[in-house]
Amino acid sequence: MQKKIFRKINTNMIAVILTLAWPTMLEQLMQTAVQYIDTAMVGSLGTQATAAVGATTTVNWLINSSISALSVGFLAFIAKACGANDRPAAKRAVSQAVLAVLTVGSFFTILTLSLSGVIPVWMQVDESIQQLAGVYFFILYLPMLPRTASIIFGTVLRAAGDTKTPMKIGIIVNVINVVLNFLLIYPTRTIFIFDYSVTMPGAGLGVIGAAVASAVAFTVGGICITVVLWRHPLVSPRGQTLRPDMSILRPCLRVALPNMLQRFGTSLGYVAFASMINSLGEVATAAHTIANTVESAFYIPGYGMQTAAATLAGNAYGANDKKRMKDLAAMFIPIEIALMICSGACLFAFAPNLMQIFSTSEEVVGLGTIVLRMVAVSEPFYGFSIIVEGMMQGVGKTKAPFVYNIIGMWMVRIVGTFICTQLLSYGLVSAWACMILHNLLLFVLFLICFVRGTWNPLNEEKI
Repeated sequence: MQKKIFRKINTNMIAVILTLAWPTMLEQLMQTAVQYIDTAMVGSLGTQATAAVGATTTVNWLINSSISALSVGFLAFIAKACGANDRPAAKRAVSQAVLAVLTVGSFFTILTLSLSGVIPVWMQVDESIQQLAGVYFFILYLPMLPRTASIIFGTVLRAAGDTKTPMKIGIIVNVINVVLNFLLIYPTRTIFIFDYSVTMPGAGLGVIGAAVASAVAFTVGGICITVVLWRHPLVSPRGQTLRPDMSILRPCLRVALPNMLQRFGTSLGYVAFASMINSLGEVATAAHTIANTVESAFYIPGYGMQTAAATLAGNAYGANDKKRMKDLAAMFIPIEIALMICSGACLFAFAPNLMQIFSTSEEVVGLGTIVLRMVAVSEPFYGFSIIVEGMMQGVGKTKAPFVYNIIGMWMVRIVGTFICTQLLSYGLVSAWACMILHNLLLFVLFLICFVRGTWNPLNEEKI
């Protein structure tokens, strides 16, 4: 009888996990598909165009991850409030999220636009493409306010258990991006559909067209998710004050600040990492950019499950349900590792084919294939770290992940890459080897945290 009950609980829990995870996975899959299409379209313009777009990618990660880190504080608070069935507290937290969007979005708009001309110089981009990279970056960050809304409001909806709405809006954004890319990047040309020739209009703007397409899509996405949030039956901020409420902001910031410092520190590390790779030349930069794009698709199962883990762990914490918390960990980790083994195997097998989608250069394809097959082996280990970190974010324990990630990024990846590429004059393969060592260190640290039970705040409560 107990086994039947346990199986029923497991079946129900798996259903809940997958219900929360699949929309996020599909949303990320669409985003990655568009990133693939963007890279392929720009890649058809030549290696210089690919390098101009990819040279500032890590700065994009730095900014987006800093905003995402802030949203983690709201995720932990709202998920816990929903788990405790405290809807008024959840709504007050959403109103503070609106205030955060207005403040942070305005700040990053001013910062990014004012620095757009010098960022390619700081990133050691080749002088021949610095101006193009700067213009691309400027256009991309004009709609910083709606981009901030998309990130924070999307996290708010997911914290309330609504992962489908961000997915639907993400699909709309990606479709707009692809259509505008098709119209803005290329000049007017004749295309053939079966036996019929069709004149396809085009602006012929190249890299600038790709930036405009993304900017328009981001703007539409930010407006849509704001409208949806305002009309949402559970977490609409209508009727709430936009004045700072420290009873909400203080616990949110207590969770968000370590995560923000973590993401800022690791993303700054990505900038330093990319800068050292950019110094290796156009081929290394193009191979690194394309390999990063390819690799991102194979982390979708991991990060989709992480969102579900954070939400459900926060709900269990709010309900003070210690057993549910343990059951969640027991379910999430095997599922995650199995998914990452499958995705890693696919990445290893199809690495050359995927590289060939984005580049016709044999040198770029060959170099990218080597580094992708290297990282594919480490994916299951990284998947474990992703899930444990997600559960810790959901319950508001962000200090330990901050320490782990900073140590891994700066003491292993950056120092190792500097020694290998700048002192020993090794190439891109050595830099990615340092990245893999970073991921393996995270696995060890999160494994120790998990085995000791320090990830779960309910273990610390006195009974």
